[in-house]
Amino acid sequence: MAAPPLLILQDIRLGFGTTRLLDGASLSVAPGERLALVGRNGSGKSTLLKIAAGLIEAEGGTRFLQPGATLRVLDQEPDLSGYSDVISYVEAGLGPADDAYRARYLLESLGMSGAEAPAALSGGEARRAALARALAPEPDILLLDEPTNHLDLPVIEWLEAELAASASALVLISHDRRFLEGLSRAMVWLDRGTTRRLEQGFGAFEGWRDQVLEEEERDAHKLARKIVREEHWLRYGVTARRKRNVRRLENLQTLRTKRRERSTAPGRVSMAATEAGGSGNLVVAADNISKSFGERPIVQGFSTRIMRGDRVGILGPNGAGKTTLLNMLIGTLAPDAGRVLLGAGIEMVGLDQRRAALDPAVTLAQALTEGRGDMVHVGGAPRHVLGYMKDFLFTPEQARTPLGALSGGERGRLMLARAFAKPSNLLVLDEPTNDLDLETLDLLQELIADYAGTVLLVSHDRDFLDRCVTSVIAFEEAGRWQEYAGGYSDMVAQRGHGVRARAVEKQAAAPKREGAVSAKPAPRKKGLGAVEQHELKTLPARMEKFSAEIAALEKRIADPAFYARDAAGFAKATSALGMAQAALQQAESRWLELEILREESGG
Repeated sequence: MAAPPLLILQDIRLGFGTTRLLDGASLSVAPGERLALVGRNGSGKSTLLKIAAGLIEAEGGTRFLQPGATLRVLDQEPDLSGYSDVISYVEAGLGPADDAYRARYLLESLGMSGAEAPAALSGGEARRAALARALAPEPDILLLDEPTNHLDLPVIEWLEAELAASASALVLISHDRRFLEGLSRAMVWLDRGTTRRLEQGFGAFEGWRDQVLEEEERDAHKLARKIVREEHWLRYGVTARRKRNVRRLENLQTLRTKRRERSTAPGRVSMAATEAGGSGNLVVAADNISKSFGERPIVQGFSTRIMRGDRVGILGPNGAGKTTLLNMLIGTLAPDAGRVLLGAGIEMVGLDQRRAALDPAVTLAQALTEGRGDMVHVGGAPRHVLGYMKDFLFTPEQARTPLGALSGGERGRLMLARAFAKPSNLLVLDEPTNDLDLETLDLLQELIADYAGTVLLVSHDRDFLDRCVTSVIAFEEAGRWQEYAGGYSDMVAQRGHGVRARAVEKQAAAPKREGAVSAKPAPRKKGLGAVEQHELKTLPARMEKFSAEIAALEKRIADPAFYARDAAGFAKATSALGMAQAALQQAESRWLELEILREESGG
């Protein structure tokens, strides 16, 4: 018999003015459940999560939380005032029975020491502190709104593993497809104020959503109901865009093959000959470039040729020097050694991820036309601003909306609209996926695929890189960068691992710094550090969990009728068994290593 839900929202209604944001929405969370809450920007996902957390009250409907159940929510705008340092802020969220070591473990895993002064934190650092505070108590229910924002790839992958091993029930809002695919086991789709639920993970969601919308469209025509053209396009165009993007992935594979053949062709032409013979095709040629800040090498001896039509992704952990490398490639920063040559006639457009150029008092239409009438010039041809707005999922009614009233995702769409309206043949995108919903990510993917020029893209979004780029330039170590043909998954397949974790870099660098507070080699003489003590304490429970999972899978596989009944399910169970056995072996080895260290130190 299934355990009763820990949290129930039923028939939730909430409006702002004449707009009904939530109109009969529901949410049910059972113990250990993994839910993803999805919907377009502005659909009310964050609002529904706040109602679930008890932070705001709905106009109608009921909220029930099981007595004694603990719930934590990731604060989007954390307030650290009143705390002397970050560790105090995180530890304040712990209960009397919670593990005090876990706070330091989480902060170190998120790239923070805990000694940082709250007043000096950046927005990203404050969000990481809030994430540590939400995770530290290991509550019954975790409500996480865009937890991967401001995190680099190593930390995103760490967080994914941490949440996968957690016993807490999860409700996730995220634009990161790969993150959702790895964690979700059920989907709640918030659309036009109501919710629909799918008892499968994110991998099945988009096909299911398309089917629901297609059936709804057919029913609307059968009933001869009038459908407003703009709303019809915004809603049902999702299916068509996704199908077009599936076809574009096939074209992207062709481009990747060409890129791979070019990079591995014997007898590469010299740079001087390439410049003379490839006028118009060569965009960037970097020859053995290097850059250092003080004694720290950022880029060492890197060379590449970027041709017209290439889509190049740059990835690495925060602080590796992605922006420095990008600025050298586009000619805004001179290398210390080597040279960068840019092709003739380059017109570059960049995307300002800080949205600093947006005046909150200006209307949406004025921001697109720059205050000059009602026409936008796109590709040298004039277009009416309302038609161009529609291309970026805005409705005509939003034309007079001040920018200050736009959501983060809508502001991101506006920046895309402004960038793509300008004439260019080189598009530079620095973290363009921040705050964008899934439909807008599909739109951006489509725009990049149709773009006639060259694209340089910095991103931590693994799925987006797989869908958009022909090659990736990845950080290796100590200022070394390596280019790989294909997307993120191709890179992992070629070198055997993803982006190198921050912890590896810290451990290597720690002995060189005098007075380092948390260098890992030193504590082993005195005993285990806080992170290792927490790891040693929690590993037995993890090993027990893996053992139970292995036993359950072995029992399923032992059923002689299982394969005949469900061949795909049998293959999936067999794969899961192998992964669980490997995870158990790794956990046992780590426990033994830590236990030996504890005994040697007398702890």
